This record gives sequence, structure tokens and C-alpha cells, in this order.
Amino acid sequence: MRTFKKVIAGLMSLVAVTLTATAENVTFRSPDDALKQGISAFIGGYYELALPALEAARATHPELGRYYMARIYADNEGAYTDHPKAFALFRELANELSNIDPDDEGLAPIAANSLTSLSKYLRQGLTAARLKPDADAADRALQRAALTFNNEDAQFELAKVLLRGEGPDITLGRQDDPSSKIENGRHWLSRLSRNGHAGAQAFLADLMWRGRFVKKDQAAALNLIDVAVVNAPAHERVWIDDIYQNIFCNAGEGVRQQATGRVAEWRNRYGRRQQALRDKDGLDELTSDVVRTCANGELVQPMGAIREVTTPSPASAPPPAQGIDADYAVPPPAPPL
Repeated sequence: MRTFKKVIAGLMSLVAVTLTATAENVTFRSPDDALKQGISAFIGGYYELALPALEAARATHPELGRYYMARIYADNEGAYTDHPKAFALFRELANELSNIDPDDEGLAPIAANSLTSLSKYLRQGLTAARLKPDADAADRALQRAALTFNNEDAQFELAKVLLRGEGPDITLGRQDDPSSKIENGRHWLSRLSRNGHAGAQAFLADLMWRGRFVKKDQAAALNLIDVAVVNAPAHERVWIDDIYQNIFCNAGEGVRQQATGRVAEWRNRYGRRQQALRDKDGLDELTSDVVRTCANGELVQPMGAIREVTTPSPASAPPPAQGIDADYAVPPPAPPL
């Protein structure tokens, strides 16, 4: 069970715009104003306002305008889903920005994210666009996003692909790297988690909780998903909170007690400064208040709050934290993700 309460403070006050009853009749003082309005509306989920604003912003910000439009069209939960349009825009951006400097803080993230999204369409195919699956092209696009642009979100996607036994034949670049794609996927996921990537941490926590691809360790899973929630940017919070809710609500008292004694240690080791969570491509953080409960009515709380109530006594102190170890023993092969 969950109840969502979102407060989007000052969403429309960022830019002075004239709005009428319909989104088609929106005017802007400048393309820059249109871009700010479009991004703000995108963040809030007001796609009917975001699309005309982003279209207007393309006059001076063609890459950003098209990038956010593509994300709207690619969103299966929105009212404007149009995967052929999304695919075409991501492909345009990937081609146009193919030679962009990886250190370009403005355009490199757009190039990398467009390549990552393009790779998904290439891998799956898209009947509506007469696109047949092309694993080799998908691998090239994803590898470029992950390695050339050193994009963490692309590396996260790469880890998931490798865990399915797919993807390019690459390693972490050391002689002792394993050759198995599944093992390499675990390495990438572990490295991203150690570096504070919230999505990788949540994904790895779920695997640790279930004992899939990594050794089962439910206390460590609870610690890691707690860190992921703290690290998560606003636009990733829902699915990460879903995993936290599932682990928290199903953790027994013993598991919770082991985890409570390690909250500060894990947050210090694998936390990430909040300033670093802001996207470089224009996304701002949202203020949100999310209230969740377990099936039995228990309030889902951060581990820090639980620790204040039930700190283990010295006699029942938890064992030393193992942390996130890339060399976790691998169980028998799991079914495809």
C-alpha cells in the first residue's frame, strides 16, 4: 500500500508565460523561457504543457528540446507515448552528437543518454517503425555511451544487459577480469554501487535480497537499499522506493536488527553528496512527501529512524559489514531477467 503526496513548488513560476485553457495556445517571451517551462512541466508530468514549450525551445536549444520530447514519447506511462517518434529523435541526436567531446557537460549527457535509449530500441526492435532487432548495433551504441562517454546510467544499463548473458564482450580493463558476461555484469553493478549510483544500488539490493546472481544476504540488501533511497534523485524515487518497501516489509526482526547497527557505516561508505545527484542536462529536484505502509499497516521508515528506536545491544551486535564485494560467490545460473 502506498499513498503519494507530491508538492511541486513554484513549477509554473519559473517563467512568465501566458497560458490559456488549452496547451496549444501557449506563448513564451523567448526560447530560453520556453526551455525552462518545458523542463519544469516535464518534471511535473505535465506533458501537455511540456511538448509545445520544448517545440518552441528548439529554435535555440535543438538538442535539449528534442531530447526531452523523445523522453515524453518514450514514456509508456504517459498520454503521449509514440515509440516511433522517440526512436527517430534518439537516433537523430545520437548521430548528430557522435563526435561530441565526452567532456562537454552540456551535450555529452544528451549524447550518452540518447545512445542508451537507442540501444534499447535496436536490441528489441520496433515493429511500428519497421525496425528489426539488431543486437550488434545495440551493443555498439551502449558500449559507446558507457565507455566513451563514461556515463553511469549507460553503465547501469550495460550491467543489466550483461546479466542477461547479452551485450558486448568487454571487461573492466584488467587482466584478472572474468570473461563471463554475467560475472562482468556483476562487476559493473558492484562498481557503480560502490560509487554511489542509486539505481545500481537498488538493483543490486534486490538481487542480494533474493540471492539471484549474487550471494543471498538480506541484511546487506536492507542496508544497501537504504543507501539507494538516500542517494536517489527525485525522478528515480518511485521504483527505488518500491524495492525499499518490499525489502523493509519482508525483513524479519533479526534482519532489521543486523542492519540497524550498520546504517551510518553503509551511508558513509556508499553515500553520495546530494549536490552530485542533480542531472547535468537540466533536471531539477522535486520536493516530495511519500507515505508508505506495509500490508500489516506498519509505516515504512528510513533505517535511521528504526535505529533510533531499536539499536542492538552489545550482546547481539551484528557481525562486521562485508560491504559490496564484486567477488560474491555466484549461485547456479538464474533464469533470464
